[in-house]
Amino acid sequence: MDFFAFLAPIEWVVAWIMYLCHQGLVFLGFSDGPGPAWVLSIVGLVIIIRILLIPLFFKQIKASRGMQMLQPEMQAIQKKYKGKTDPASREAMSRETMELYRKHGTNPFASCMPILLQSPIFFALFRVLNGLVPISDGSSKPIGPIDASVASDIESSSVFGAQLSDVFLRTDDLQTKIVIAVLIVAMCATTFFTQRQLTMKNMPKAALEGPMASTQKMMLYVFPFIFAVSGVNFPVGVLVYWTTTNLWSMGQQFYTIRRMPAPGSEAERLLKERQARKRAAKGVVEDATPVIEQPRGQRQQPKRKDRQKSAPRPVGTVSATTPEDAPAEDAPADKPAPGGAAKGGSGTGASKPAPKKKKQK
Repeated sequence: MDFFAFLAPIEWVVAWIMYLCHQGLVFLGFSDGPGPAWVLSIVGLVIIIRILLIPLFFKQIKASRGMQMLQPEMQAIQKKYKGKTDPASREAMSRETMELYRKHGTNPFASCMPILLQSPIFFALFRVLNGLVPISDGSSKPIGPIDASVASDIESSSVFGAQLSDVFLRTDDLQTKIVIAVLIVAMCATTFFTQRQLTMKNMPKAALEGPMASTQKMMLYVFPFIFAVSGVNFPVGVLVYWTTTNLWSMGQQFYTIRRMPAPGSEAERLLKERQARKRAAKGVVEDATPVIEQPRGQRQQPKRKDRQKSAPRPVGTVSATTPEDAPAEDAPADKPAPGGAAKGGSGTGASKPAPKKKKQK
């Protein structure tokens, strides 16, 4: 029983896409039969598949940002249950983690969805290219439009002298091995830079710390190593497919990160610097003074200059008012003598004249 029998429908779709891309290139002037048209048909397969996966790519970006933004809360949960290995604590930690994913509307698997969906296509293309020789000699059934003659044309097509069905461990030709080795290096390098671009430039500082960040950094080097080891078993056509896919991913991510960076990331800082330079080039001057807005519904009333209140006078100071404005003070009066005295008399009973009021300075 064939373990990969479930890939038969996907192999049929892959075969038809390659065939239709080849026919389109022939219509544009490429030669029919063996030649670069079949190599470019694999590139066309990548472009069509990646266009169909664009909605999932934006979901991946959204999920990745959600995972980045919840890192501080995730670290708080991990710190809360650090060192607790009892079943109740582990269950509570899992429950709080799932609640955190639900709160941010993301999960770790959403960010891996485009890669997971491409895996069946990758293995289907692998089986189609591996089956070219049996199909061309009639020992295997055709796959969609790829019959014996078409399979022979695909197999004879080459990339710098290496045929699409050649494998590093199954050929003795030195030139073919060099070409395959270069393609393996290109596949590993593009995989590394694609992952590095996503994890290092588009992550906030909080997401670059903790166990999950350490795992991502480790996978940044593990994946290229896995591809380097397994690439010696891939046909040339599969290496072309995977390298083209990585180049597409790098361009797509570069555009997305440049225009829509994650909050708090290095890419966001660079975006703000570019925006500031553009405003400066246009002569737009930013006012650094903060504008304090009045509360809605309250209007500050204008003040007349002659009605402005003077500052409060400290206790113990002398007033600067004029004598006319000063309030009259009650002068102390002596009590009249018993019996009184005539007005203007000089007796002892006459009242003394009131002292003159001194002018206040």
